[in-house]
Amino acid sequence: MQTRKLGNSGLEVSALGLGCMGLSFGYGPATETAEGIKLIRTAFEQGVTFFDTAEAYGPFLNEELVGEAVAPFRDQVVIATKFGFKDGEVLKGLDSRPENIRAVAEASLKRLKTDRIDLFYQHRVDPDVPMEDVAGTVKDLIAEGKVKHFGLSEAGVQSIRRAHAVQPVTALQSEYSLWWREPEEKVLPTLAELGIGFVPFSPLGKGFLTGAIDANTAFDKTDFRNIAPRFSEENRKANAGLVEVLGGIAEDRGASRAQIALAWLLAQKPWIAPIPGTTKLHRLTENISAAAVDLSVGDLAAIEAALEQIKVVGDRYPAHLQQRVDR
Repeated sequence: MQTRKLGNSGLEVSALGLGCMGLSFGYGPATETAEGIKLIRTAFEQGVTFFDTAEAYGPFLNEELVGEAVAPFRDQVVIATKFGFKDGEVLKGLDSRPENIRAVAEASLKRLKTDRIDLFYQHRVDPDVPMEDVAGTVKDLIAEGKVKHFGLSEAGVQSIRRAHAVQPVTALQSEYSLWWREPEEKVLPTLAELGIGFVPFSPLGKGFLTGAIDANTAFDKTDFRNIAPRFSEENRKANAGLVEVLGGIAEDRGASRAQIALAWLLAQKPWIAPIPGTTKLHRLTENISAAAVDLSVGDLAAIEAALEQIKVVGDRYPAHLQQRVDR
């Protein structure tokens, strides 16, 4: 597995990380602890050194899982976690008050069984707390050695600039994939200007780009995709064209749709490190193998031309969650 540096920070991570959320939260029942540990350790054995979690995933279960899983090789990996929700629960709303940031840091350190958080993200921008206060608090935690790097998630350009002016931002984590390309308009140019790395989550469109989901797919009752407008039966039918195009390109290259989707992301910028998640060992290996897929200039042009014919429909989030995405 090749490594990449996130912007100008010097933080080096595997080109592909592992988004651990789905092992505990968001996509149906939590994975059995032993299975989750095996998957995370297998990822490390296959070259992954970048593991993403958050107190809100569970809540708390995912950090405990990641902490236990990486304990034997803690000093060889980068752990990213997040703060920013009341009591760690998404539905309770935002809370990035300095006292909460500090409390989350202490609790996360214990759950992760570590003495430092390598990358500490604000999970969502909190309009009730000045970004300068958020960045200043993390700056203090860095000075104390409890945190190594500061990150933001789903932050807009102005929030990024305000934070970066107080404490250099190492990475922005936001959704980015072949079916959600909004960051290209304003965010990516800003990150390039400021020397900030980019960590795309849901790089496979929450599974849709793999081709394993169609209009007839039934999700578990606790699966987030049941309430995501983009995953309505009607919109899944409408978006099937993108999967078909991706399938044709993948077949020509002797790769899977997932591998092409991830290789496309890796080809966009050298400071992009996607974090696909999975609960299945064979999907893990498939995703990791994408790092070896080298798309040519011609391949990228063909993908771009094909995508220009496709209009993706449906919002990413239901209205009550969409408002938490900073612009």
